[in-house]
Amino acid sequence: MAAFNLTPFDPSSFILTGIPGLETAHIWISIPFSTFYIFGLFGNFTVLFVIGKEQTLHKPMYLLLSMLALTDIGTSTSIMPKALCIFWFNLKGITVCGCLTQMFFLHVGSMMHSAVLMTMAFDRYVAICNPLRYTTILTNERIAKLGLVGLIRAVLIILPLPLLLMRQPFCANRIIPHTYCDHMAVAKMSCGDITVNRMYGLVVVFVIIGLDLTLIALSYGLIIRAVLRIPSKKAHQKALSTCTAHIFVMLISYPTFLFSTLTHRFGQGIAPHVHIILANLYFLLLPTLNPIIYGVKTKELRDKVGKYTCIM
Repeated sequence: MAAFNLTPFDPSSFILTGIPGLETAHIWISIPFSTFYIFGLFGNFTVLFVIGKEQTLHKPMYLLLSMLALTDIGTSTSIMPKALCIFWFNLKGITVCGCLTQMFFLHVGSMMHSAVLMTMAFDRYVAICNPLRYTTILTNERIAKLGLVGLIRAVLIILPLPLLLMRQPFCANRIIPHTYCDHMAVAKMSCGDITVNRMYGLVVVFVIIGLDLTLIALSYGLIIRAVLRIPSKKAHQKALSTCTAHIFVMLISYPTFLFSTLTHRFGQGIAPHVHIILANLYFLLLPTLNPIIYGVKTKELRDKVGKYTCIM
């Protein structure tokens, strides 16, 4: 019986079901999903184009915005083409290699997103607490190096996830109730012991993401202390207004990321379709909202985008 239930790790496929219980509504669900995806691509490519074309925007803050835009494009593109194939054409099969590759790039993008947000918090800290030294502390070259370190960190942290899964025996039932290959969703298909997978996933969430959140909180604690020492209320508002876009993005991204990640482990009482829809929206809403939030709250970027819009 054991030999019948277990299959070796071979080039066979998994089946992604889409959104369990809502299969008949897949076409209708695809409309907002594809709309968010298209608008997200358009917004982020617009940000990249404008920052690339305008020499005045070749500054650390806008280099970080470019990194955020690239990360958003990568994460949303790693899941949406396959999800739309499921919704539109009922193409649910995905090879094991393709599944692990999707999972790798998806989670690397999430880790990179957190690293960029942490670097943005440091950028705001230097800009407000050490404005006279800002241009010497945060050069474009230094920001590029920090971005590279963040990418290397993400790759090294996430690489063990597919490697651990490759060692697992998978059951004959290879149906994954999801629209994409999340780490825990794939791990639950294993007939072996996935304790190491579970523990490592929790370490990534609580240690790595927890460290990023702690550093972000420390940066904003120092920012608030510095702002409160400024006697002018107008100066208070001006200093804090430079942080509002970043704060909005963090308030959207971290709670939804933690909800999506922890639901796989502890959210047995949550309906699967609710969890899966919210997990997809995390990778769709952020890429759509980030260009809007930064475009509205950053006057220099807003003016440059308006300039190219008028030309078109």
